[in-house]
Amino acid sequence: MFNKKPKETINNIAGATNSGDAVEDIMRKYDKESNTRIWSGKPALVVRVIMVVFSIYIMWSTLFNTQALEQRLTMFIGLIMIMGYLTYPASKKHVVANFVPWYDVILMVLGAGSFLFYYFNYEKIAWELSSATKMTTTHIVVAIIGLLCLFELCRRCVGLPILCVAGAIIIYTFASGTNLKRVLFTLFYSTNGVLTTPIQVCARYIAVFIIFGAFLERTGIAQFFISLANALVGRFAGGPAKVAVISSALCGMVSGSSVGNTVTTGSVTIPMMKETGYEPEFAGAVEAAASTGGQIMPPIMGAAAFLMAEYMNITYAEVALKAILPAVLYFTGIFIAVHLEAKKKNLKGIPKEKLPKAGPLLKKIYLLAPLVLLVWLVVSGARTMQFAATVSIGAAVLVGVIDYFVDKAGGVKNDMSYKKVLEALEAGGKGTITVAVACCMAGVIAGCITATGLASKLISAIVGVSSSISFINPQIIGMILTMLCCIVLGMGVPTTANYCIMASTCAPILITMGIPKVAAHFFVFYFGIVADITPPVALAAYAGSAIAKSNPMKTGINATKLAIGAFIVPYIFCLNPAMLFVDTTPMDVVLIVITSIIGIFGVAACFNGYLFKKMNAVVRIAALVGGLLMMYPGIVTDAIGFALMIAVFLVQKLSKKEA
Repeated sequence: MFNKKPKETINNIAGATNSGDAVEDIMRKYDKESNTRIWSGKPALVVRVIMVVFSIYIMWSTLFNTQALEQRLTMFIGLIMIMGYLTYPASKKHVVANFVPWYDVILMVLGAGSFLFYYFNYEKIAWELSSATKMTTTHIVVAIIGLLCLFELCRRCVGLPILCVAGAIIIYTFASGTNLKRVLFTLFYSTNGVLTTPIQVCARYIAVFIIFGAFLERTGIAQFFISLANALVGRFAGGPAKVAVISSALCGMVSGSSVGNTVTTGSVTIPMMKETGYEPEFAGAVEAAASTGGQIMPPIMGAAAFLMAEYMNITYAEVALKAILPAVLYFTGIFIAVHLEAKKKNLKGIPKEKLPKAGPLLKKIYLLAPLVLLVWLVVSGARTMQFAATVSIGAAVLVGVIDYFVDKAGGVKNDMSYKKVLEALEAGGKGTITVAVACCMAGVIAGCITATGLASKLISAIVGVSSSISFINPQIIGMILTMLCCIVLGMGVPTTANYCIMASTCAPILITMGIPKVAAHFFVFYFGIVADITPPVALAAYAGSAIAKSNPMKTGINATKLAIGAFIVPYIFCLNPAMLFVDTTPMDVVLIVITSIIGIFGVAACFNGYLFKKMNAVVRIAALVGGLLMMYPGIVTDAIGFALMIAVFLVQKLSKKEA
């Protein structure tokens, strides 16, 4: 299985000879998860079997496994260690076909062996280790090896930022006087470290939903979403950009990866936008902003939604419900911005003859059945989330088979077969690796914070700083500091891991300052996500710029402007949680929806600098202030904001007529 000498490098195998290879190259450059080993022949079959078996085990385990929590988690992490070292090399330079160096084999065996040692000796360990003082030399060595191998796998598949954070907090833990035994006991053997909430949620819910997403992709739902978006808005001014917004929102909620979604849908939409007349920097930014927002799009919302439900102690259905209005405002803002840009540049839509017909699309509506079934099962509460996901996976397979026969009857080639099922199981297993490792690292950070009481110290410090600035609302200061932490920590870090860290550290700060729990967690979730489009480390924007062949920094700045709603809305729902449907009535909700959409229109017009004609500075400021006032729930603010918006509208309309 393992060759002694490298034979083929990545450049030989994955050269950018066609568009598919170019997409792969971009993914490898900007997405840490895509820097993987290359397998072919019998070694590829072995690795594929391991991934498939893992996915099947996960579905079985989430439904039927009755072992102790520690056993289920250590087996889960042990398998992740095996798959991780088989998938991720030490660096890009080590990506060689069918080759794993000897030291990676040792790391894989030691890393997996440490967690499996815990699994097979759980009853004995549970009996012996009632406290850190009872740890033997064997326990200490196993814990050290397991954690070090986990850290190295994190460096490979997640990246250095989260590792640096974990390292700094571990050093602080030792500096605060905590001894080695207590640290190792907390991080490795207790359920307050690696085995804490993030990895518990990952093993229970997230993994099976990742597998579900892999099945959805192979039923052709992504292409269906793109075709549907084309049919809906492709003919309008600047149609391709609007297609990008809608299709990326729909695809992104399933994929859970900003970079992956940018590259997947962007390879189709970005060239279309450029051909229509959008500047390359704008085209790449539209796709990056829309793809990043896919993670906040209910009902799936990537992987972090399950963690949010756990941390906030509410149901997943409630999380999805509360996410609706902020997500609508986010995408409405982008949609309005691309529309105004199209009007400003007098861009046309896609010719009618090039658009997909409504008839064939309606015939494919059954592709949405797995998603509809999932939502119904989750919302009804009749079954557990993992059961709902597993049943929906079966529905996705059935839909794929139906699609195969429908296409075959229509004379269309469709390669759906049992191989697609195996590919989905393989992709699901592979996709779980990075999320699981990130959750483990988040557990390490949370464990150290708990052991040292760092969270309470941070809370006291920030509350003290906020209170010392008397002329500004202390909550605003706390939110600004939290926002900066989320964006910095989120640079290059998966959203799931970023959210876990911020939920343990910064969300409690906001809650202590009087912000409702739900609003505080949504706040850190949003700003963890926008790190993917916020310069200087805006990976989704840089991936979009690579496809658009544009300036990366300008693309990132444009993406930030387009996603301005994600920077404003969190402040508003923290100051007034009615936007998250907290303590509100149906009539209040209707009013909030109407005023918020008008408000985001004003903000988008301000940043675009165009409504009916180019805006001067005074009109832009009026549009911004009016928009913000309308987005903030309240009768007085709505009235003032509406008056300003009417004034902006009339000034622009009348001045255009005069011109």
